[in-house]
Amino acid sequence: MNKPQPASLYESEKKIYPREMGGRFDTLSKIATTTLLGLFYVVPWLTWDDRQAILFDLPARKFYLLGLTLWPQDFPYLALLLVIAALSLFFFTALAGRLWCGFACPQTVWTEAFIWMEQITEGTRSQRMKLDKAPWSFNKFRRKASKQFLWVTFSLWTGFTFVGFFAPIRELGHELLTFNAGGWQWFWALFYGFATYGNAGYMREQVCKYMCPYARFQSAMFDKDTLIISYDEKRGEPRGGRKRSVDPKVAGLGDCIDCSLCVQVCPTGIDIRDGLQYECIACAACIDACDSVMDKMSYPRGLIRYTTEHALQNEQTHVIRPRMLVYAALLLVLIGSLVTSMALRTPIILDVIRDRNALYRELPNDIIENSYTIKLINQTNDAREFRLRVTGVDGIHLDGITDTFTIAGGGVLSVPVRARVHRGNARGVAKIDFIAEALDDSGDMRIEDSRFLGPTP
Repeated sequence: MNKPQPASLYESEKKIYPREMGGRFDTLSKIATTTLLGLFYVVPWLTWDDRQAILFDLPARKFYLLGLTLWPQDFPYLALLLVIAALSLFFFTALAGRLWCGFACPQTVWTEAFIWMEQITEGTRSQRMKLDKAPWSFNKFRRKASKQFLWVTFSLWTGFTFVGFFAPIRELGHELLTFNAGGWQWFWALFYGFATYGNAGYMREQVCKYMCPYARFQSAMFDKDTLIISYDEKRGEPRGGRKRSVDPKVAGLGDCIDCSLCVQVCPTGIDIRDGLQYECIACAACIDACDSVMDKMSYPRGLIRYTTEHALQNEQTHVIRPRMLVYAALLLVLIGSLVTSMALRTPIILDVIRDRNALYRELPNDIIENSYTIKLINQTNDAREFRLRVTGVDGIHLDGITDTFTIAGGGVLSVPVRARVHRGNARGVAKIDFIAEALDDSGDMRIEDSRFLGPTP
């Protein structure tokens, strides 16, 4: 009697060989991939006013976005932008499923680039499958080595470009070539390059299936009116092979000829005919494949198509529904708030810190004095002249600072000042306002309140 063998709880992931397939959605995917990769690799090299146009200078705590300079104090803008991005994801997912995953996700975009390099060096789907099964030879080694060379080079350039968003890329390139770059620059360039190589070169669909949290909670944003990629089971079943001249109705067959092209082109290896699955990234490759087969068979297109669950059940679809209206209204309000706030943003930051070591000081001639530290930041890229004054208490004035002063573009002025007022006007705790004014035609002004302490009446 044979002894039962223990079953393994783990199984190696089978390699997926996506088949090449043209079509309208494939064209859209190529356009999206080319555009997004082009922006990623080109943008760091653009200049604006003799500096890098897009630069997140973390050591200097400055974010340069074309002609705009953002500081840590502008963090609310970033928070609002992240909220808009999250809400946009909800909106488009409820409208048309995983559009982000299929056409714009970095994992998808870089995987497309790596598959393209694989096709150049190893050939078509059938050639790649045959090559992997063949024993090692010079031809196999040459093809595999060429692919690895392209992958590694592309990954390292990706890591270098990524760090180039956080350090001036021209200087960074020179420092890396001369081995004078800092440790953090080397670490992030190599780490991001390694992550690109691993995620897009080897793990590919496993990232989408097992690592991406979006695949797990996407169903919470779907409803029966969401546009999803679906197989029309009523039209396609029963499936089966047949000649082009055979009438499927006479043969008792549906329109699906069971060619499995929709499975072969799927980058995650699923069969869309089994229904909606969380592994589907909505790349629409199966639609292109099925439409090409329908054209050859002289059947109507749309056996696999973008549709809704209601439409498949011959019920009315409501694209405009309460959920979409709420998402759209919130997006309009948030985007409007962000644009308005940025347009009305005053490029001056004024911080007032009161000296807490002393309540107040009594000076000769019945003068009461409070001490403060003023920090004024010029958020523009040009030098500007400013005036600082204080209001809120009759007769109050500043001592310890000149009437006007100049701050360089992106510069910071930090200076101690003393606010003084006659004892007769200094009674208890009073609210005062420090006002920083730009002495140019912009009319920029920033007001920051503080407290002035005097003798208790």
